[in-house]
Amino acid sequence: MKIPFPHEVPAAGDIGAVHLVGIGGAGLSAIARLMAQQGVRVSGSDANQSAVVDALREEGITCFVGHDAAHLEGIDTVIASTAVRDDNPEIVEAQRRGLRLWPRSAGMRSLMAGRRTVAVAGTHGKTTTTGMLTCALIAAGAEPSFAIGAEVASLGANARLGRSDLFVAEADESDGAFLHYAPEGAIVTNVDADHLDNYGTVEAYAAAFDEFISTVGGFVVLNADDAGARALVEPARRRGLEVLLAGFADDADLRGRDLVVDGASSTFAASLHGVDLGPVRLSVPGAHYAQDAMLALGAGLLLGEHVDLLAAGLTAYTGANRRMQLLGAAGGVRVYDSYAHHPTEIRADLAAARSIAGGDRLVVAYQPHLVSRTRLYGAEMGEALSAADRVFVADIYLAREDPDPAVTSALIVDAIRGTEATLGGPVGGLADVVVPELRPGDLLLTLGAGDITTVGPAVLTALEA
Repeated sequence: MKIPFPHEVPAAGDIGAVHLVGIGGAGLSAIARLMAQQGVRVSGSDANQSAVVDALREEGITCFVGHDAAHLEGIDTVIASTAVRDDNPEIVEAQRRGLRLWPRSAGMRSLMAGRRTVAVAGTHGKTTTTGMLTCALIAAGAEPSFAIGAEVASLGANARLGRSDLFVAEADESDGAFLHYAPEGAIVTNVDADHLDNYGTVEAYAAAFDEFISTVGGFVVLNADDAGARALVEPARRRGLEVLLAGFADDADLRGRDLVVDGASSTFAASLHGVDLGPVRLSVPGAHYAQDAMLALGAGLLLGEHVDLLAAGLTAYTGANRRMQLLGAAGGVRVYDSYAHHPTEIRADLAAARSIAGGDRLVVAYQPHLVSRTRLYGAEMGEALSAADRVFVADIYLAREDPDPAVTSALIVDAIRGTEATLGGPVGGLADVVVPELRPGDLLLTLGAGDITTVGPAVLTALEA
């Protein structure tokens, strides 16, 4: 549901007891952790039991599985995920009682009060770039608070309250949340039309990033290798912002060069306005991760931190959950999982997977996310998946949408060329379809933003048996 952003957003410490509807999601779990660490009384509910719910309980946060109006007893503020529907009993009860009812963007804004925020926005790469910047700043001794869209292995969490007034936040554009943060600094990783179920047109989506830039108070780091991000250079300068163009393009202010992707790592050299900064080594594979690292390095430099310490922090970053994450190996098959659900992301992750696989076969199990996205990009998804050696496409993950008989995974399979592709059916049975097709030496990559996460572990269990 779409909850309007409130006219006033008090600081988190001034909103009483808080209940989060959809607490198991990446955004709300981060808010829950940060509020609890500030001493706010926090509870929440989620439709499903999950590892995130278990972890929050271990941290002392009351979590309910299932939604019930009774959960709001003694609550002052309710924060809801956009995935929650209007008829959710906790939403209905919050409205009946006249409680403060906020979208997650307001919850995040309340945590930013009194802090210098750096917001990381963009269609792709937000989570990785936010994680890299956080690791770099911690290595530099800046001790920031952070909120990231997935757990980062080297940080051990997706959110933590730091000792300084610096706050690094992933800024999601899907529902317009990023327009409400008013950060001191920002990164824009790229602008590549998505979430048109919310924005309607490609032009409206691009305009939202222009509006986002207008909310920034000090500096912005833009991806020199992306046309959509580069389009923001002049608007940012007109607004008096310090602009740093970072990437591998020849005209970048912060320029990367000599990129070498070797298996599960990569290295490149960096220079700022022609002055050599030395080498940067990453512990994650893929050219797209090197671009993310350049953006994080740029923000760290604009914050006044030393390049050598920032580079050490970038090396320490070993990835985030569901971002080319190695789940394990069994029967001679390596299994990775990643969040890619847009054609651009699929292409980038398959390129990274190729680097890891070497000369071995790359098998992909993909779950489309949203009917609206599949309607728009189904053919492009199929083209991107054609880079694999074998492809299985599961049924569409509906999330907040209703099914459409005219829009199915067949749109994707029909567009795959030059490699064998199979409709895999429901995710619950996908492992049974995939396992008989696997061979020793294969790299299996599960892709998608839905519950495709269950497939990799199921495949490993079957192979071990």
